[in-house]
Amino acid sequence: MNLANLFGFKKQSEASEAPSHWVKCPKCQALMYYKEVDALNNVCPKCGNHMRIDANRRIELLADEGTFEEMDVNLEPNDPLKFVDKKSYKKRIEEGKTKTGRVSSAISGSCKINDIPTELVVFNFAFMGGSLGSVEGEKIARAVERAIEKRCGLIIISASGGARMQESTYSLMQMAKTSAALKRLSNEKLPYISILTDPTMGGVSASFAMLGDVIIAEPNSLIGFAGARVIKQTIGADLPEGFQRAEFLLEHGLIDMIVNRNEMKDSVSKLLKLFLKDR
Repeated sequence: MNLANLFGFKKQSEASEAPSHWVKCPKCQALMYYKEVDALNNVCPKCGNHMRIDANRRIELLADEGTFEEMDVNLEPNDPLKFVDKKSYKKRIEEGKTKTGRVSSAISGSCKINDIPTELVVFNFAFMGGSLGSVEGEKIARAVERAIEKRCGLIIISASGGARMQESTYSLMQMAKTSAALKRLSNEKLPYISILTDPTMGGVSASFAMLGDVIIAEPNSLIGFAGARVIKQTIGADLPEGFQRAEFLLEHGLIDMIVNRNEMKDSVSKLLKLFLKDR
């Protein structure tokens, strides 16, 4: 397995003759030993750049060891529209399954975070770009119901290109479905913490990702609805530097916190304790 590809680094050219266990940060271009970066959970030790990690790694970093119990494993997407673009939707699902071993871009389950019972949903960008479809929306709705039943908090970690075009209106309906479910959670005065990672775009950012009681982002995450090029063409003007990055959104009041990946667990558990202290 190519470690550079797995952990999101740019591969050194053959001309450089750099050993395969050396990798380059795509932001600062620093050349580092793979194990040094892996020990920091794919955060560059030179510039702090947060490179992508997979959904399983995120669960390991957030949930207490051995406490995560996955739910709704058997939920699978169907193809009501018999949709075909360059490939059939059915084919894309099979490719995603082969690539990730899963049939959905969302992993949901129950866990403990520093001994605090929590419902957790994590999006897997490797499966069709973490897109939101009927199964993903249903998993979020069920996670909300479990949180209400258990009187605990809900955390959703987003990494998505948006609503899944192959499901058309069915996927767009998930924006309303998840928002309505989260309203029920709010009515029960139970906390929802939304964690935005790189990237969080489209219908996901336009619905549940931006509805958290607290919205946290990883540093330099790309967060927005439409792409910057589309926006620039639409308004006919240059966009500010750093537009749609986490730091820009924090400065303009659209998110609440930017938290280093390696400090996320402690930050989240403190928030959960604060919200649930009277329960």
